[in-house]
Amino acid sequence: MNELLDGLWQASLWLAVGVILLATVRPLLLRLGGAGVVYRSWWLLPLLLAALLLPLPQVALLQHVPTLPLKVVPEAVEGLPTASLQWPWVLLLVWTLGAGLCLLRHLRAQRRFERGMGGLRARADGSWQASGDPGLPALVGLWRPRIVVGPDFDQQFTAQEQRLILQHERSHRRNGDHWANGVLLLMRAVFWFHPLLPWAARRFLRDQELACDARTIAPQPALRGLYASTLLKAQLVHPVAPAVCHWRSQPVLKERIAMLQQSKRKALPWVSGQVLVVGLCLGMGAVAWASQSGAMAIGPAVAVMDREIRVDKMPPPSYPKSAFEQSETGVVVLRVDVDAQGAVSEVRVVSATNPGVFDAVSIAAARSWTYRPALKNGKPVAGAVRIPITFAMDESDEVTETAR
Repeated sequence: MNELLDGLWQASLWLAVGVILLATVRPLLLRLGGAGVVYRSWWLLPLLLAALLLPLPQVALLQHVPTLPLKVVPEAVEGLPTASLQWPWVLLLVWTLGAGLCLLRHLRAQRRFERGMGGLRARADGSWQASGDPGLPALVGLWRPRIVVGPDFDQQFTAQEQRLILQHERSHRRNGDHWANGVLLLMRAVFWFHPLLPWAARRFLRDQELACDARTIAPQPALRGLYASTLLKAQLVHPVAPAVCHWRSQPVLKERIAMLQQSKRKALPWVSGQVLVVGLCLGMGAVAWASQSGAMAIGPAVAVMDREIRVDKMPPPSYPKSAFEQSETGVVVLRVDVDAQGAVSEVRVVSATNPGVFDAVSIAAARSWTYRPALKNGKPVAGAVRIPITFAMDESDEVTETAR
């Protein structure tokens, strides 16, 4: 539970870092490599999130095993209801509801757009002609993307203009832009609470269209003027569906026309542009990966400090009902192995004065506790902690630990 919330928080922070970095370097990337390099730089965000999922290398268990004693009295007997507000569960519920509502809203918008197209008829050029026009031409769909044109497509555009539009939408499909929009849909659902993500989504879709224009017009630069006039002839729409690549959309129209009117930039060679983007993505991904659980030492003072395993939240186990009814007491000594991320890797009973009575509740409680890993030379390492749990009928009872 806490690991999931901590992971979301850490991912949100790195997502903000990635968005701010891309906004900062975008003018430089545009000047050096053009719209294509800028669009490919958006790979940074999913790579940052993927880097956070990669485990850090494990370090051997520390030889020193600290001891954290715990005493349990039958205040919360197993099987009796207890009323306590669990904030992690509340936060998880809020996040789940928000993600579900956001995903549902996007899927309903997609469905509404597809219903607005009406019936579809296959055309000889490989596209589909709709009986309605909610914002066509466009590449529609995720699993089976289809180029859909409006009912007046043949009357509105000349044959050469039709070829340019279809080339543009085919470029979207070949480049997998519909899949990129699907990933964006999932990210917007998961991080629905992120304040920078709406801006990043709008900027991403604009860069997607600019890159597609550049790919389409690159082999035929003499058609820049015709391409721009064809853009102006289509219906002006606001993107309203997540799995649709519109031919003409209002937020980016002026920027697309401005790019077409400029002379062709002297951009970086293709290989150099790839190296620039790959270097940016891998470099930031490596930093995000190394930063997990405070793995990066902040300064020389941190590097020489050691810290034993800490237990932040350690609610006692419930007293077994059968043991309470028979007034049984005992001591269970656990060894809890904690990895470098603070997660429990193993819990085992070292000794028990009343074997089999308190073992199960003790192990279950130890697995639910929240740990902070040990630090050695300023870096988190795997380790172990020894926890004697005393089960007594009241605070004054003393139970002797017989096994060590």
